[in-house]
Amino acid sequence: MNARLLLLCLTLSPLCALADAVRVSLQPRAAEGKGLPELRVHIEEPIAGFELKLERGDGKQVRVKGGGKPGVTRALPLEQPEGRFHYEGELVVRFPDAEEASIPLSFDTELLGPLQLTVVPEDVDVEGRTLRFTLSRPAARAQVTVLMDTGKKAFDGEVPFDGAPAGKPLEVTWPAAEGKVLRISLKAFDTSDFYTGVDLFPWRVDIPHEEVNFPSGSADVPAAERRKLDASHALITDAVTRYGRFAELRLYILGHTDTVGDTDSNRKLSLERARSIAAYLRKRGLKLPIFYEGLGEQSPRVATQDETDEAANRRAEYILAVEPPALAPTPTPPQWRKL
Repeated sequence: MNARLLLLCLTLSPLCALADAVRVSLQPRAAEGKGLPELRVHIEEPIAGFELKLERGDGKQVRVKGGGKPGVTRALPLEQPEGRFHYEGELVVRFPDAEEASIPLSFDTELLGPLQLTVVPEDVDVEGRTLRFTLSRPAARAQVTVLMDTGKKAFDGEVPFDGAPAGKPLEVTWPAAEGKVLRISLKAFDTSDFYTGVDLFPWRVDIPHEEVNFPSGSADVPAAERRKLDASHALITDAVTRYGRFAELRLYILGHTDTVGDTDSNRKLSLERARSIAAYLRKRGLKLPIFYEGLGEQSPRVATQDETDEAANRRAEYILAVEPPALAPTPTPPQWRKL
């Protein structure tokens, strides 16, 4: 071997170095969509060029030629599918005097698919001050912030998971604090230090109000009932002022009827009345996004027989939230319509 190519094996890598002229390092992992694993050739003395010759574990051949002046580092991305691959080969270096020498290469790389973090609504237990989630790769740690409506943080720190297996339910908790939980910010890291995150808003504000009395079979807001919606507008505006600085709020209007009449007609009527309320509040000057839906007789406040005239069931709900609010199960799930 040429005396200028003294080989030094790296303690943290299976690669070796051409200590006097060329040094080789490896970036073995990358996340799909954010780069590729790559071999880096650091040129430290004059060379005429180099050629990388590799065979990937699936038989794919890699051939790359390059060069550069001393002080230059050539990054050689290794195109590969998602997953782990082994490479064998050599780096052949040519010198200005036409001599050649090579360094054997043997290493593994991994291209990681998107890191998936899964949280379902029932995994957020605000009263129990617990959040559960899963990660698609072994978990190293999570950074968690729990913000209260007082503006203070109930928790702001890191939770270790010590390489918990992919798919294993993970849990974070936080201490009791004054106020309502407004936002839970979660950033989860895998054991390769890649991360993904989500902001959760597990809360809602139900706006108290007087019910609008619509004429039988009608969705038009009577003039005498408008004062009720004016009062509701003021309460909604106050709530937006209080909570809107923490997140972008939406208003959800949900209409209900009693059991007088057929099911389909009642649902249509409740939908039209919810839309009328939403339209009035918009005309009154409410600027936040408004969504509406009608459940008809599917979610009564008071259980009754069919064809029962029950005033308590002729009602609407005004809900401020960041995400569609959780509702009691119904035969037909809500399909929120944007005004």
